[in-house]
Amino acid sequence: MTAAPLRPVQALLVVDVQSAFVSGEEAVPDAARVLDRTRGLLSRARAAGALVVHLQNDGAPGTVDAPHTPGWELHLPVEPGPHEYVVRKTEDDGFAGTGLGALLTGAGVTQLAVCGVLSEMCVAATARTALALGHRVVLPHDAHATYDIPAAPDISDTVPAAMSSRAAEWALGDEVEIVPHAAAVAFTAPPVQAPFPGLPAAADRWLSPAAPPRSPAR
Repeated sequence: MTAAPLRPVQALLVVDVQSAFVSGEEAVPDAARVLDRTRGLLSRARAAGALVVHLQNDGAPGTVDAPHTPGWELHLPVEPGPHEYVVRKTEDDGFAGTGLGALLTGAGVTQLAVCGVLSEMCVAATARTALALGHRVVLPHDAHATYDIPAAPDISDTVPAAMSSRAAEWALGDEVEIVPHAAAVAFTAPPVQAPFPGLPAAADRWLSPAAPPRSPAR
């Protein structure tokens, strides 16, 4: 783990903090902690003028995060403005088939922090691609979470969620900067200010400038 103080990062990726995963009886065990830490990260990123990207997963029909269902909605308010975006995705990796890479490149971002859910799935997949693209990636240990892994006959007993999250961090290798506390993450503005060059006109399915949260389907 890296020691504080950290060099500031220019962007914050908030991965799949959607109502299906962080509220109600089906929430990840550490949802309250992740929400608290994510709020702190968002507040500091916005105050510094950093780029904020909310990743929103479009689940398959009938799943808890299927588009325009209550569980699909982003749980934390999105602040409208030129520095905050919502990027919808259909894969674990937030870069796969989305405008995330172009957005970061257009803003000149080379250093970013990642938080959200689920640790071993969308958080890890997105962080791994960010590393492969040459970004400096900071992962605050207390700002991501997942579910327990159920017991499997002749394989293992139940694996607690906290252990799964830690294993997901470890599997990212020594290039990721894992820090114990989100409070240690500082932000600065990216070198290029919005509107970012090279981006096509916004399309809701691909890349959307942040707007007030949409109402769930009734």
